Parts: sequence; structure tokens; C-alpha cells
Amino acid sequence: MRTRRIVFIKYILLFQLSLSFALPAHVFGQNAMQRLDDKILINLSEHRTEQKTGFFMFLSKHNDVVNIGVPVALLAGGVITNDKEMRQNALYVASASAVNVLATLFLKKVIKRPRPFNGLVKINAVYQPSHYSFPSGHTSTAFTTATALSHAYPKWYVIAPAYLWAGSVGFSRLYLGVHYPTDVAAGALLGTGSAFSMGFIRPNK
Repeated sequence: MRTRRIVFIKYILLFQLSLSFALPAHVFGQNAMQRLDDKILINLSEHRTEQKTGFFMFLSKHNDVVNIGVPVALLAGGVITNDKEMRQNALYVASASAVNVLATLFLKKVIKRPRPFNGLVKINAVYQPSHYSFPSGHTSTAFTTATALSHAYPKWYVIAPAYLWAGSVGFSRLYLGVHYPTDVAAGALLGTGSAFSMGFIRPNK
């Protein structure tokens, strides 16, 4: 029990550290960072193609399907095979996702960063979401699922595709012009921190 408490505290500290890195990107800093954000998005918008746009729209649209599907599939598999560890991993992934959603919504409401298409430099977006920009919710949820799944099943054939998918989701938000790079970086940190913060739910091995 003591070991679990220590691990839990470690995960909470890492989660808080991820927030400390995420917040300054918008709250404290600065014109140089904003100019870099704008420059990257403008460059991406100038090199869009119909095929790439379709692919990245598909990734963004189906992000929630994957994030919900992973714990549901683990739970179903655990019930069917009577695998307690798999059921507990399902709870871990779902709990990490819930923590991440709450943290993401909280930061969006507190920071209220405009979307790139509503910024001082207007970015040509493929579509225009209505809520705030910082941090990227798609990215944070994808990295929460990828990190939690990788910790539950630390095999290369789980880790590699999980993070490839999460990274692709993050890039899709830049390509579509709906998030700044700092939004995506903060989302990746927040999602990873959320998964770490709930690591105490993982089964003992």
C-alpha cells in the first residue's frame, strides 16, 4: 500500500509538472512564440492537398471513437475471458481519460485562447470549431489513451502504434488550422500527465 501511495504521489507531481510547462506557453509568453505558431500554421495551410486534408479530417473526426473504444474493448475482453487484469486496465484507461477531459475543459475556460482563425494573424482553417484553443483537446485525449494503454501493455507493438496514432492526431490539428503548435504541445503534456496521475489504478504485477 505504501508503495502505491509513493507511485501515486509521483504521478501527481508529474501531472502538475505537465501543467506548469503547458500554462506559460500562452499565459506568459510571448510575441516570439506567437509568431512561430503563426508561421508554422501558415506554412502548413499553403501546402494542403485534397488527399491529405481528407486523411487528417478522418483522424480528427474519429478520435473520440478510438478513445472510447479502447477502454470499452478492454472491458469487453476482460468480461468475456474473465480476465480481472484486463478489466482493471479498462478502468485505468477510462479514469485517465476522465481526468484529462476535466483538466482540458478547465484550462480552456481559464485561459480562453482564441482559435488560430480568430487570432491577430488570421489562419485559413479547414473548419472552425466554436470552443477555445488552449490546450488541444483532441491531442490531450489521444495522448492520454496512448500513454495509459502503453503503461498497461508495455510492448513495442502496443507502444509504437499508440503513439504514432496520438502524434498523427496532434499533427492533424495543426494541418487543419484549428490549433497552434503550443496548443498541441500542451495537449500532449496534459494527456501524458493525466495517464500518469491515474497510474495507481493499474493492477499489481
